[in-house]
Amino acid sequence: MDAISVIRTKRDGGALTERQIDWVIDAYTRGEVADEQMSALAMAILLNGMSRPEIARWTGAMIASGERMDFSALTRPTVDKHSTGGVGDKITLPLAPLVAACGAAVPQLSGRGLGHTGGTLDKLESIPGWRAGLGNDELLGILGDVGAVICAAGDGLAPADKKLYALRDVTGTVESIPLIASSIMSKKIAEGTGSLVLDVKTGSGAFMKSLDDARELAAAMVELGNDHGVRTSALLTDMSSPLGRTAGNALEVRESVEVLAGDGPADVVELTLALAREMLAAAGLPDADPAKALADGSAMDHWRRMITAQGGDPNAALPLAREQHLVTVPATGTLTRLDAYAVGLAAWRLGAGRARKEDPVQAGAGIELHAKPGDAVTAGRPLMTLHTDTPEKFGYAQEALADAYDISPKGTEFALPPIVLERVASP
Repeated sequence: MDAISVIRTKRDGGALTERQIDWVIDAYTRGEVADEQMSALAMAILLNGMSRPEIARWTGAMIASGERMDFSALTRPTVDKHSTGGVGDKITLPLAPLVAACGAAVPQLSGRGLGHTGGTLDKLESIPGWRAGLGNDELLGILGDVGAVICAAGDGLAPADKKLYALRDVTGTVESIPLIASSIMSKKIAEGTGSLVLDVKTGSGAFMKSLDDARELAAAMVELGNDHGVRTSALLTDMSSPLGRTAGNALEVRESVEVLAGDGPADVVELTLALAREMLAAAGLPDADPAKALADGSAMDHWRRMITAQGGDPNAALPLAREQHLVTVPATGTLTRLDAYAVGLAAWRLGAGRARKEDPVQAGAGIELHAKPGDAVTAGRPLMTLHTDTPEKFGYAQEALADAYDISPKGTEFALPPIVLERVASP
């Protein structure tokens, strides 16, 4: 077996054999296959695709490259959620303690932001003292006690994927649906959760811009999960506009706490509850009522215990950016469009995100939205506030926002798209 023959097979439109897949993933993880060879193979996969059996075997080989966690000692059923990423997507923060308050255990292994999409770990690290890195014993202890943990995945889970993901990011092969599906699902299956709900986003602020591509990705991941013994379903959700009224790390934590307190933006609450109900049904707890757990304070109690267990202070003041700049409404009417990608790009330019994985982020940077699509707006009133520690970045952020929104005359007929577009599950 050699790398060149594997590359040629896929380059010429052929299907990789199980032996070829097992060998190339193992050899790449060990360093026997060079980065430039795996880059060529990734590009061939992007251009020529993979069959479902190929994707399943590729995913299995990446799982086999590392360890697999075991939560069988827990008394609660385990369920996890994965989002494909968006702008203002802080749903994991209220969702994990909410589902725990309803009786499930949520081992939420999360990541950091890259580009215009935010990362859950970056958001939580704006809380003083909070730690993303946990050993397996500590993770299990918090799950058994609190019922929810949000932390970084250990290096032992699907190391082949970690290496391949970094390569795809710099070789223009991120958008391959087979590679996206296998990347996400290898980590989630290795994580050991009993069930999984996927939030597959579509729209300008998502990686899957079209509904058809989002549907194809969701179907591939649902099939992979169920084939590997993880009860898996997906919700296709709208990411044409930012979720909630904030995009940025500490700003989104504040908004998440508002949701847990029984308040917060309607779209964030709606999606949080929709995903919670899907997760609880998958975990075998269909009669649990997440709306009640938000209203009675039990979700907030689990949040505070989860943050404390990971070294954070839930009572501490969150960081504030040193500088703010107000963007005002240019004309009176109805806000009919607010582009998620433009808002995410502007927040990234303000310091809320990173261009490379090793870059730092500003905890207080981001954008606060004073109006959402469908709202009546008045000329001269606040539209959004930009936050950063580096005011020289305001100009770059405003360039990204130059064509980010439309204001139509009052009385214009306008319908907001639903938050949840479709549900995808195995037949």
